[in-house]
Amino acid sequence: MHPRLSGFFERMKAHRVLYSLTITTTLMVGILIGTLVTRGVKGKESTASDAAPIHIADTSPQQLSSAFAEISKQIAPSVVNINTESVIKPRARRRAVPPGGDDQGDQGQGQDPFQDFFDRLFGGQGGNGPGMPEGMRQRSLGSGVIVDTKGYIITNNHVVERADRIRVQLQDEPEGVLHEAKVVGVDPETDLAVIKIEPKRDLPTARLGNSDAMQVGDWVLAVGSPFGLNSTVTAGIVSAKGRNIVPGRQFQSMIQTDAAINPGNSGGPLVNMRGEVIGINTAIYTESSGYQGVGFAMPSKTVADVYNDLISTDHKVTRGSIGVGFQPQNPAVERIYGVKSGVTVSNVTAGGPADQVGIKRGDTIVSVNGAPVKNGDELVDKVSHLKPGEKAKIGYIRNGKEDTATLSIANRAKLYSGRLGGDEESQNDNTQPAESKLGVSVKSLTPEMAEQLKMAPGKGVVVQDVKPGSFADEDIGLSKGDVILEVNRKPVNSEDDFRKAVAGLKSGDDVVFLVHSRRDSSPESTIFLGGTLP
Repeated sequence: MHPRLSGFFERMKAHRVLYSLTITTTLMVGILIGTLVTRGVKGKESTASDAAPIHIADTSPQQLSSAFAEISKQIAPSVVNINTESVIKPRARRRAVPPGGDDQGDQGQGQDPFQDFFDRLFGGQGGNGPGMPEGMRQRSLGSGVIVDTKGYIITNNHVVERADRIRVQLQDEPEGVLHEAKVVGVDPETDLAVIKIEPKRDLPTARLGNSDAMQVGDWVLAVGSPFGLNSTVTAGIVSAKGRNIVPGRQFQSMIQTDAAINPGNSGGPLVNMRGEVIGINTAIYTESSGYQGVGFAMPSKTVADVYNDLISTDHKVTRGSIGVGFQPQNPAVERIYGVKSGVTVSNVTAGGPADQVGIKRGDTIVSVNGAPVKNGDELVDKVSHLKPGEKAKIGYIRNGKEDTATLSIANRAKLYSGRLGGDEESQNDNTQPAESKLGVSVKSLTPEMAEQLKMAPGKGVVVQDVKPGSFADEDIGLSKGDVILEVNRKPVNSEDDFRKAVAGLKSGDDVVFLVHSRRDSSPESTIFLGGTLP
């Protein structure tokens, strides 16, 4: 080979080796960079590699079963069976239950709308139902829980009310051994009662827990005597908290549970997984008078407060009141009255504390003694725990401006003891009602109607008819016989006023009525009904 060619090929071979090495190095660097970049991208897309692995809990069914068994053994000795006997007496006609709320409820003395509610749910247990012959002796069963070694027992008011004889059977004594019991005190507002037996020994007691600490989904046990079957234990969970199941009742915010509760369970304890009583089983929703998975218990926080009052010297529950009424807020009311938080007053009790310091309908209460009030439950809780005669500073908003007023707390029972009934309006007037696009017909309130309703003459218009399926019917809830006093804060004292108030309303507008409901037993009580026009 020619020396020059030989040198050429040698040079080419050296370049090829260098070229190959360069390509290989480039590929290696590219792969390394690509790997790093890919890893970086993967790290941003998912943090799975940094997350802790999931482990299945090592709690076996046997462990949960053992816990239930241990709690049942712990609580059972303090749960009693309550036997009552009563002679059926003529039943007084009940007055209507107001549909709206009050800072302390609207019922006066001698009324028990909770019993009507209970009769519907349990088919009349705890009271003589329709058709029961007068003079017949009736026997009922319920449950209770011992909370004091001296024989003090908490149960439901509906278990012992109207009973001529109350007897208690203890779990650790032979069947048939019954102890005579007397009523220490009752509180129809919460459907709670305290009774007492006279034992010859110290009795086993249950421990009250903190109902506020319970969460939805927590396990609970219900203990009692459903259908007379002593020492029955059922298990479930806390299904919900703060259930207000009776319209217009301000002290019956319940724990909801799916633990089986049946007639006879009433007054028995609802127990947490520490064996503490966190509620007193009170009622169920049912269409068959039996268990359907929705039961209610009065929270232990309320139970403790009521119990302490009932064992006091006068054996009564004393609650404070400022004399205002309200309903749960809805968006339409909030927008029309320009408030986002607080309690908008729908009525003010004449002569009550709020009335005396100038608080008016449409004012929104936002604080009590400097503590914020976001809703009706908070207002009720804060005011009811104040003692009658105690001074309270009420913060409120009127027409967008905040102000305060200092008032003296009233005794709720005395403030509402004089409430009058009678809400049937006269139908003798022949004038034609004014109709509206809302689906409601109204006419001016005649002097005769005003007198029957105990209202000031010339104030408001009475609802003559509500078209089924209309806005007034389905969205607002107006009823025939209701008296409309205002529409969107404008006074309505005649049919012409009403026509003018609704004339400019269109789809998407908020509509809020201030109404005296025909279902309300109080002439001065009014409610807000609001909605948004479709």
